[in-house]
Amino acid sequence: MRSYVYRAEFERGSRRGYVVSFPDVPEAITQGRAMADARAMAEEALGLVLLTYLQRGMPLPKPRARGRSLIEITVAPEVAAKLAVLEAFRAAGISKSELARRIGKDEKEVRRILDPKHATKLPALTAALRAMGKRLVVGVVEAEAA
Repeated sequence: MRSYVYRAEFERGSRRGYVVSFPDVPEAITQGRAMADARAMAEEALGLVLLTYLQRGMPLPKPRARGRSLIEITVAPEVAAKLAVLEAFRAAGISKSELARRIGKDEKEVRRILDPKHATKLPALTAALRAMGKRLVVGVVEAEAA
């Protein structure tokens, strides 16, 4: 099962707040005034950078960073679903028109589904995954204290 979880380093900023960076995703750097704000900003920054990787045709980095001081950050669910579709499409080696045929949609809609910048609804993403032999699984875990 593929999840989009990366560990982040939260450092106290020179002023108030926290600076957040990801050892495995060096392009993702953000900050927040309080810990809760920094976590929300980290989730957003991580998702945007991972989508950019796929948009540029680059593979996603493997989450390897370890350490007690690092905090796990998961991308937002809608971003995780979009990342899963983009990775599955690349691995499937099919054309956009073939994916459109499989899900019974116009190729224009498939282009939107595969556009990292387009906010695609969950039913379209799950249909695309299903058409490529994948299944979206949703989980719930306890939130860490801020």
